[in-house]
Amino acid sequence: MMILRTALLAAAVACLAAGQTPKRVKRTVTDAEVKSVHRAAILIDTHNDIPSRTVTGVDIGEPSTVNMTDLPRMKQGGMGAEFFSVFVSANYVEGNHSAKRTLDMIDTVKHDIIERYPNDFMYSTTVADVREAHRQHKIAALMGIEGGHAIEDDLRLLRVYFNEGIRYMTLTHFNSNNWADASGDPKQPNHGLSPFGKQVVLEMNRLGMMVDISHTADTTFWAALETSQAPIIASHSSCRAISNVPRNMTDEMIVALAKKGGVIQINFDCGYLNQAAADATAAQAAKMTPILADIRTRYADDAQGQRKAIADARRANADPRIHATIADVVKHINHVVDLGGIGAVGLGSDFDGVACVPEDLNGVDKWPNLTRALLEEGYSRDDILKILGENTLRVMAQVEKVAASQRGNKK
Repeated sequence: MMILRTALLAAAVACLAAGQTPKRVKRTVTDAEVKSVHRAAILIDTHNDIPSRTVTGVDIGEPSTVNMTDLPRMKQGGMGAEFFSVFVSANYVEGNHSAKRTLDMIDTVKHDIIERYPNDFMYSTTVADVREAHRQHKIAALMGIEGGHAIEDDLRLLRVYFNEGIRYMTLTHFNSNNWADASGDPKQPNHGLSPFGKQVVLEMNRLGMMVDISHTADTTFWAALETSQAPIIASHSSCRAISNVPRNMTDEMIVALAKKGGVIQINFDCGYLNQAAADATAAQAAKMTPILADIRTRYADDAQGQRKAIADARRANADPRIHATIADVVKHINHVVDLGGIGAVGLGSDFDGVACVPEDLNGVDKWPNLTRALLEEGYSRDDILKILGENTLRVMAQVEKVAASQRGNKK
């Protein structure tokens, strides 16, 4: 099987490189060109964790020096659409609290973000909604669940979440669940996807919910790719060939994802972008664990004080090896394009879900820096529009098409 996959990889890379990879010549660009391209794009970020903070009282409308995301900087960065992460930590599995947490997180997106700032955000669930929000100069607000344990092994809950606006689900988080295995889990209890896990994927297809394989084990990726009748995504992953961490995708996986029309949205976490940062992260985590535990105990009833104390502690104990630059992001984008073609890559920042992001792409106001870097790298205007958002919209449209073809096939 491995020999066959390797042969398929080589053949696919040759084919894609011959027919789909744009020729890039580095050049100098003007501010006016950057502004023109960036304004033309519908900039879509497929993963932002600010709801984990708004649910505790953070006002996204207020400028922040602690968070990576706030509304004034989203406008400054020219954002077209945001998939707000409905993140459900593994600890909610104990006592069967995952569904409640999921609904709380959905509510904070709808109530604390969209309803609070209706002139700036537009609740969106479809490609047509995203394009209409762009026409109205609003930010399309979408939602994706992070952690398949949120459905509590119940397809009825999956359907409830879809009706509440969820348009992708990450099949696992760091924890394997009862039907899908997570990245880095040595036990692999489901051998990728259990029979029920395959039912979950097929029901997501029927509903029109994107299947997201970020955080999943490699075996889960292959099972999901084989099972899904629509293209799948990696909402916030990067390339393992550049930074060898289990959360990133191998070249073989990237090629296979691209051949089925899927997209890998590059994650901005320093360790996922840069091998030196990845190597230093484990030692840093061991050092910070008792410090963070103490802070969480001392500020148990003060969410904002806890966030500030954690940010201060991370700055005070920063490891200079844990860093990345926008050039690292471009390197990952280049790698995906060279393997899978220009249609295979998008952006999934993981802002406010990770501690370290590139110095020159460290918040939602800095997106134009990436547009500049891509222009300087030699990407055309059309290439950049695809990377910034059109590739993701294409997958969404195909998922909607598959769902429309299955309407009436109730389960």
